Amino acid sequence: MEPASLDTTKTAHSPREGSLENPEVIENVPGHVIPILEREFDDFDTESTRFLKGQLAEVDFIKFRLKQGVYGQRQPDVQMVRVKLPMGGVNPDQLDAFADVIERYVPLKKGHITTRQNIQVHHIPLEDAAKLIRELGDAGLSSREGCGNTMRNVTGDPRAGTLEGELFDITPYAGAYVRYFVRHATTQAMPRKVKTAFTATDEDNAITRIHDMSFVPKLKDGVRGVEIRVGGGTSIMPRLAPTLYEFVELDNGDYLKVTEACMRIFDRQEWLRVNRARARIKVLVDKVGIDEFRTMVDAELEGEWVGERDFSLDAILFDHDEEANAPARRHTYASPNGDSREFDRFVASNVRPQRQRGFRTIEVKVRRGDLTPDQLRGLGQVMRDYTGGYARTSVHQNVILRWVRDESIYEVWQRLTELELGDAGADEITDVVSCPGTDSCKLGITSSMGLNQAVQDRLVQMDISDELARRIHVKMSGCPNGCGQHHIANIGFYGASIKVGEHTIPAYIPHIGGAYEGGDVRYGQRLKSRLPAKRVPEAVERWVRFYESERADGEEFNAFVDRVGAPEFEARVKDLTMPIEFNLENMTYFVDWTKNGPFEVQRGEGECAV
Repeated sequence: MEPASLDTTKTAHSPREGSLENPEVIENVPGHVIPILEREFDDFDTESTRFLKGQLAEVDFIKFRLKQGVYGQRQPDVQMVRVKLPMGGVNPDQLDAFADVIERYVPLKKGHITTRQNIQVHHIPLEDAAKLIRELGDAGLSSREGCGNTMRNVTGDPRAGTLEGELFDITPYAGAYVRYFVRHATTQAMPRKVKTAFTATDEDNAITRIHDMSFVPKLKDGVRGVEIRVGGGTSIMPRLAPTLYEFVELDNGDYLKVTEACMRIFDRQEWLRVNRARARIKVLVDKVGIDEFRTMVDAELEGEWVGERDFSLDAILFDHDEEANAPARRHTYASPNGDSREFDRFVASNVRPQRQRGFRTIEVKVRRGDLTPDQLRGLGQVMRDYTGGYARTSVHQNVILRWVRDESIYEVWQRLTELELGDAGADEITDVVSCPGTDSCKLGITSSMGLNQAVQDRLVQMDISDELARRIHVKMSGCPNGCGQHHIANIGFYGASIKVGEHTIPAYIPHIGGAYEGGDVRYGQRLKSRLPAKRVPEAVERWVRFYESERADGEEFNAFVDRVGAPEFEARVKDLTMPIEFNLENMTYFVDWTKNGPFEVQRGEGECAV
């Protein structure tokens, strides 16, 4: 039970649009998908104060704050705040708001884009977290249900609405889904979290197969619908989501009805609550099979609850015409003068045409997903000047600028370069993805962010020119869970350790041959190797050079993996897995990337399953 709301007339904050006192909540403005409720900030102030005064038990407060998107870290007395960006959408004023709160409250002075298209901020004292979420709320940003056993951020293709081959823009329906399920009674205390994705085309850039609930656009006799997939997920029991229904209508709200039926069934599985670490909907689907689960859903849809709901989209559809606000053409634009090779490389790797003639999307490569206040403000201004204010984050921890006129690409690149965000190679081999690891996560074993930087540096030094090698994707997680998406990488790693007498070496278990592009999603093979963390960059280089030198003409990396086999990859790094003696000469192996002290496994109890 959530605490009763305070009497907001007694606070210094006048009720904003979207509060219970001023419920004009549905305004279809980019970045304002989730309704903001004033009382939730008041409640957080109240409950955090009670907890700090010792008047509220920690276990009760944890459940409350998780629902508000405030998550405990491995470091004592500080919090992570996870701000939800549905479909990755964010506007310039919101980027400014992020910059402001980061400067005021975030010791590391950065925000972090996650593989769920959120923006997280870390190391915040609890009393400051209450201020931070309120100030972000003023910009229409919400952390509501960013954590806990709830409907997490709804992700999607950041180019939805601009792609060739789209049957229709899925964005409005994804927005309605968010609005329907946020604060929904059924989804506040499920056995575990539920992750949702809406893809835009059969290319499946949203990687729907690894999600609990997911939707693929379909047309049937002119009627808009979706294929619904359910029961995917990575982590310790990776599964690809099977298809629940081939076609479910959108405009009549049937996709919401079916999803709620799935959630009601999931919520009733008390046996899943016994072991929260495995209590995902994929476990249920895996146990009973998709056909039996479909039978369960069919029966649930016959329940009386259906008549008690309003599945109409009239009041919740996220209906906004971006093209109407796209930037007009100016009379003059800057153009390259002299050596344009660096710009040409940027265009080749980071810029894609929209289906709307005269416009492009630009993918901003964000190193490790981290943005400083100056970069956030700078991106906001670039959006105002060149995109009509439109951008979305991606599951690869980048930012996609939308509605950039063809003529302005050079100017945008210049501005991005000034912000140190003009690198070429978005979604290529040097665009390494990782979770935060031991920088903040209680479950982290190793410093995956540190390894990210080390691997990225090595790959840049390699100066890879082979076009097929550039398409290799490298991802890593600081533990066996899937936050860094290592399962679906061409080359992936998860954090582990190696015991050497009384000492411990940070290490990684490699995966080879995962995939997620073009609708082909598969999990990589786990190699029978355990690499010390400081030897991982060397292993990556050896595997890439092995591929470059031995591949057949036109042979892509995964086809090469299938042909030569995992044992060949293991053999190439066998010497790197050899035991290391603890002595002064080898001391560096016993210290993790970006850390100063001796490595030790300090894995706490994560809050994902609280």
